Amino acid sequence: MESQKKSSQPANKTSTSEEDKEEQCCANTSCEENEKQEPSSPKQGDFSDPVYKEIAVANGTINRMNSDQLRAKCAELKLDTRGVKDVLKKRLKSYYKRQKLMHSAAANGNIDVYFDYICVVDYEATCEENNPPDYLHEIIEFPMVLIDTHTLEIVDSFQEYVKPVVNPQLSEFCVKLTGITQKTVDEAETFHQVLKRAVSWLQEKELGTKYKYTFLTDGSWDMGKFLHTQCKLSCIRYPLFARKWINIRKSYGNFYKVPRTQTKLICMLENLGMQYDGRPHCGLDDSCNIARIAIHMLKDGCELRVNECLHSGEPRSVPISAPIEGAPAPQTPKKRN
Repeated sequence: MESQKKSSQPANKTSTSEEDKEEQCCANTSCEENEKQEPSSPKQGDFSDPVYKEIAVANGTINRMNSDQLRAKCAELKLDTRGVKDVLKKRLKSYYKRQKLMHSAAANGNIDVYFDYICVVDYEATCEENNPPDYLHEIIEFPMVLIDTHTLEIVDSFQEYVKPVVNPQLSEFCVKLTGITQKTVDEAETFHQVLKRAVSWLQEKELGTKYKYTFLTDGSWDMGKFLHTQCKLSCIRYPLFARKWINIRKSYGNFYKVPRTQTKLICMLENLGMQYDGRPHCGLDDSCNIARIAIHMLKDGCELRVNECLHSGEPRSVPISAPIEGAPAPQTPKKRN
């Protein structure tokens, strides 16, 4: 929900609650104290390994290629030929690096384990054309799209609408932006009930028990603003399983080495040679398109890892040195006192 994320301002912070203390404790543990990096193969930091010289030589060759040569090489290797020049360079470099490190890892018997599933979330929330600073956004669409990282496919999705309580009447601007009608939210259930069903859906997939998973969002607002605000309004404890996530904008910018201005949803799609599929600002369609970007990045060799967490009610960066951890098993949301 990009336009809301740009135009809204954070609400004034309230006094520290029991929930905030839990968030702070969680953030302190995950974002500050976990400074040990997981081993990879070859050993991280050991650049004396000959494999790195081979990678450097391959990178130099790729840097000297023009766009036509890059596309021809991608086609020869049966890689995606779509995207701008910088994306094609990164795709080839990642391919050669992955191939060489894979052989090294196999030789050493040490192969990394990543998330089995990534769950993409992109909420839609109430909004005005010019939101006042103290405007309280309420979630009105709760979508999730599940990516299987082994098959690199979208395997399932969840979508429910939510009845707003504080501002039950949608603005004309909100209806036009999201396509969600007043009738739709009037007939929907409250956030607490919808969250319960979302948790049941996640549990049915055995996420956090049998399979390792994490969440992914387009920016910091979905978890750091919309979900946090909604949980307070609904008197629900912020769910433990949603306290860390992948901000794909950061991952995309860092991986493809592009400025922040090129990490908006439409820009990311276009740079990867794709077009938006569906209706912009439909939460489910947005989530599906974000998932397409994530799959493309995984194919290009990006290691999508958690890079943000909730700390005292605010989103905070997770250092790259933190170990790769899956989200905990989802639990039924509890009411706050």
